[in-house]
Parts: sequence; structure tokens; C-alpha cells
Amino acid sequence: MRREERASISIIKIICISLILILISGIGVMAVNTSLKDVKIILQNGYEMTALTSKTTVSEILEENNIILEENQKTIPNLNSEILAGQSIQITDKSYNEVQIAKISEEGVETSLEQLLQNYAPITEKIVVEQVVIPYETVTKNTIAQTDANTANKVLQEGKDGLKEVTYKIKYQNEVEIERTLLSEVVITEPVSKIVQVQKKVETSRSASVPRTTGTEGVSSTAIINGETYKITAYCSCSKCCGKTTGRTASGTVATAGRTVAAPAKFAFGTKLNIGGHIYTVEDRGGAIQGNRIDIYVSSHSAALQWGVKYLSVSVAQ
Repeated sequence: MRREERASISIIKIICISLILILISGIGVMAVNTSLKDVKIILQNGYEMTALTSKTTVSEILEENNIILEENQKTIPNLNSEILAGQSIQITDKSYNEVQIAKISEEGVETSLEQLLQNYAPITEKIVVEQVVIPYETVTKNTIAQTDANTANKVLQEGKDGLKEVTYKIKYQNEVEIERTLLSEVVITEPVSKIVQVQKKVETSRSASVPRTTGTEGVSSTAIINGETYKITAYCSCSKCCGKTTGRTASGTVATAGRTVAAPAKFAFGTKLNIGGHIYTVEDRGGAIQGNRIDIYVSSHSAALQWGVKYLSVSVAQ
């Protein structure tokens, strides 16, 4: 009886071992039949990961790796595409590649989807700050009748360009700008307007070669309008200024700095003129002293050059 029990137990052990071996063999066959492959997954931020998978489609591989697409994202190739060993899955923005595809379509080039994908390039965004010049404006002030052709322009204030800082958001594809959006403008320096005064044209320099002559005497000094602006220059008794060096004026007096002026013939000799707050006496004439022009006598040629040209209010001193 014991022998039969022992034989029965041995048979059961053999059957169990056989079943275990068959199960192990089946698992090995399944493992062999299930092919694993390496697939590269490239995220939108540029991060790359390699996944070992037996899945076949893009959607299955992403799900297996717990990757969920956002609404504005897509994959290249698409979710239903099958992936082979060594291929890549690119996660990118839905707007990517549209520009390049549109250009190829406009040119009428026959191409495959694979060729289009080869032309794919991601779109990058940059915030760019540029400094832009603000051009100044020119303002003209006309002080005489528009019908007067004998005019000249006098710059009262020089113009100066301003500067502003402009911020853009710029999109690039293949390092080519495809879109520019203005974000803000900040003025750093305001422009300064150029102011030009249109006035009656007068002589710009003394006539050194024309000697002083005696004008018509006895003309009333009231011919001048008190407070009118005159062009005031300076001269001395050198040959460059007068063509002679005697120092004698057209009225016969000795020219004296701080007193003597050469004025147009409408002012009689001896007339006292208030020029810029200083009282001078009309004692001289000059070939270039015409219209609204007065020449003040100074002690040296360097002082005359230093004086230059001034525009001052002139009135008859009472």
C-alpha cells in the first residue's frame, strides 16, 4: 500500500514539474515573439529621451511613457503612424512647419510628406530691444511779407534728433524673421525742433575795397523806427576794414572806440543811437552800410573779428 502511495506522489511531482517547464517555455516563446525596439522621443523644449518599447504606434508609445499632449501640440509623425526601431517622435507646436510647407506649395513643387518633414524647422521667439532715432522737425517763422523775394533764412535754434527704445517680439524659422510684434515704445530723449526765421536779406560782410563816402546830410533821424532790429558788425581803422589807415571818419572826426559808428545815410552825422543799451554817435559812412546795417568802430582788427555779427535793437537816443 505504501508503495502505491509513493508511486502516486512521484507521478504527481513529475506532472507538476512538466507543467512548470511548459509554462516557462511559453513565456520564453512570447518574449522571443515580442520584439523590443529603441525609439527616441524629442519634447518641445528640446529634451530627448530614449524609450525601449514593444508598442507600434506613436499614441501607444506616448501613453506607455505617460506623455500627454497639450491642445496646441502635435507629433511628427502623427499619432496614428507606426514607429520602427531607431525612428524618432517629435513633439512640437501646431504652427511649426506651416511656413515651409506653404512656400513649397506656392512654388508648385511636387514633394512627399517625408520631404516636407525634412524641411521642418522649429520656430523660436525672441524679445528684441532696438534704439530708434526720432527725427526732429523744422519750424519756420516768417517775419516779412511773403511777396518779398529779397529774403534770407536765419537759424534761431539748431535741431536735434531724439531717441526711443522699441521692444519687439520676433519669431524666427531657419534663422529668418517671419513675424514681428510691437510690444512697447519708450522715449529716451525728446527731439528738439529746428527754428528758422525768414527775414529781409542784408549784406553779409563789409566792402573793404569801397572807401567811405559822405552821404546826404540833413536827413531826419526820425526815419528809423525805434526798437527795430539791425545787423550790427564791427570795424577798425586798418586797411582791411577801411582801405585806409588814417583813422579819419567821413564826417572828419577821429574814429573812437565806444563812440563812433558807421550808419546808413538816413541818419545825419551826430545822431545818437542806442544800440543794445549803449549810446553811440553816427560819424561815419560805408559802401556796405546800407539798409538795416550799422558798423561799430573798435580799437583793433582782432576785436572786430571777435565781435562777429550780432542782431540788436536800435533806437534814436533822445
